[in-house]
Amino acid sequence: MSKFPLPPHVATRIAELGERLRVARIRRGWSTADLAKKAGINRNTLSAMENGTPGTSIGVFLAVVWALGLEKTLEGIAAPDADAHGKSLEASRRPRRAGRAAPKVDDYDF
Repeated sequence: MSKFPLPPHVATRIAELGERLRVARIRRGWSTADLAKKAGINRNTLSAMENGTPGTSIGVFLAVVWALGLEKTLEGIAAPDADAHGKSLEASRRPRRAGRAAPKVDDYDF
């Protein structure tokens, strides 16, 4: 377990993700044993993930997402093209004007 406390918003999001994956499992009619076996984890780990335990590894979350067939839903997570704040910071560091053009060399000047 980590030695620093998680921000409350992060802990809430972990719990929400665990609940979403629980709903997906129940909609498929799978038991915890069924999903745990398919994801390659044990039932206790799956229960901890579904309950939003912060120490559950991201590898477990991704294995469960894969086992549920939801891996395509991960496409937008931390996508660089969707990072409007990061893009604006990057743009603010660009030079405001172009540098001088290099003089042209005439290749056929004898």
